[in-house]
Amino acid sequence: MNYIFFGTDNFSVIVLETLKQIGILPMLIVTNPDRPKGRKLILTPPPVKIWAEENFIPFLQPEKLDDDFKFQISYFRFELFLTASYGKIIPKGIIELPKHGSINIHPSLLPKLRGPAPIQETILRNEKPAVTIMEMNEKMDQGPIIAQKEIEMEEWPISTPRLNDMLAKAGAELFSEIISDYLAGKVKAEKQNDSQATYTKMIKKTDGLLNLEDDPEENYRKFLAYTPWPSVYFYKNNKRIKITDADFVDGKFAIKKVIPEGEKEIDYSN
Repeated sequence: MNYIFFGTDNFSVIVLETLKQIGILPMLIVTNPDRPKGRKLILTPPPVKIWAEENFIPFLQPEKLDDDFKFQISYFRFELFLTASYGKIIPKGIIELPKHGSINIHPSLLPKLRGPAPIQETILRNEKPAVTIMEMNEKMDQGPIIAQKEIEMEEWPISTPRLNDMLAKAGAELFSEIISDYLAGKVKAEKQNDSQATYTKMIKKTDGLLNLEDDPEENYRKFLAYTPWPSVYFYKNNKRIKITDADFVDGKFAIKKVIPEGEKEIDYSN
């Protein structure tokens, strides 16, 4: 199977690493361009670019998926596109290029939690962790479903980084299980039920603001969902206090460590 992989962040890296272990690596990787990061705006490569370099797989970093991009990938004899957390809307003209179309790994039980932040919202809304393999179309996360799998959890809730890695691995494994039958025409994708759809939104830094008088379990879920980014915080004496460690004990949101604005991390006590 000759396929091109589209991905950018750590979710994409776990998918690629799992596919590598299974033995179905892509022939080409498409990821986002390097971006300035941090206070010093240092030009930083996306995690997938680093992974591609370490594994000697050719990659492209197009700013736009345009005719120039089509010309670049025309040198590769691809049958399929696989996307996982690429971070850009892929135009219909690109989606339809491969012989067998384009497939996406989405970390939710679609049509629930469409959009850009399904992992965080799985934690916030106390949804069942799951992955979906779907055919892509020009609409975000609305293509026909090929396969789905709910993930049994021994511990719940867990943090976004842990759930991210777990769902990425599960998504790659599910893809590997169904792809041969799918390419052979033995698996029929089913249209999503739009009436059951729910949506997520882009996360903003201000989403991490907590009211410590709110429901303790809800605050704990926010801590798990928004750590490490955008992180959760509250204000005390007009000073921003970032929470870096917390737990949920005896029905209470137990804050362990914080970073007061302009200071170093300290133990927290009321």
